Amino acid sequence: MIDLATLIAYVAVVLGFVFIPGPATLLTIARATSSGTKVGIATGAGIAAGDVFHTVMAMVGISAIIATSATLFSIIKYIGAAYLVYLGIRAIIERTPANPAAGALAISAGKAFRQAVLTEVLNPKTALFFLAFLPQFVRPENGSVMLQLTTLGVIFVLLGFFSTVVFAMSAGRLGAFLRRNPTVLKWQGKVVGGIYCALGIRLALQLQR
Repeated sequence: MIDLATLIAYVAVVLGFVFIPGPATLLTIARATSSGTKVGIATGAGIAAGDVFHTVMAMVGISAIIATSATLFSIIKYIGAAYLVYLGIRAIIERTPANPAAGALAISAGKAFRQAVLTEVLNPKTALFFLAFLPQFVRPENGSVMLQLTTLGVIFVLLGFFSTVVFAMSAGRLGAFLRRNPTVLKWQGKVVGGIYCALGIRLALQLQR
């Protein structure tokens, strides 16, 4: 079972990810702003469903790696830490659209859900993120690896869905605020990037001990 300190650290990091505007948040805001709260929530549900898929795939892959070699698992964690730093650097230097709803068309909740699922499932960056992120909080000595991964995955998906619901319900005012304050969007990438980099560096240093 996951120890309490690791679980608290994981929840804190995930909350930082999901409540700082990122691609999933901006997509949800765009849908909710153009088509209503219901469509925004459907979009968030679709993203969550896609994340469930990636969580399961990561669980299967990571469990297989651990069963094969503890050394290989450590190598994967190093690669994962490096990938998080890479994502952080990309997030810092990339530009974010000033208007999250720009170009968004009104669609039904069902179509928004299906599009969000497909977009998330087919996003290779999401798959790589889960493979890089989840292993950093797995401790084979704490018992069942599959149970740990399941717990981490469920927490990530639930917190992510909760955040998109919050953003969808607040989309009208939030969208207007973001359009009036493009600096918020400009700096959100730097904040997210800083979290990625700090996490990757911290985990790499932990692995060297």
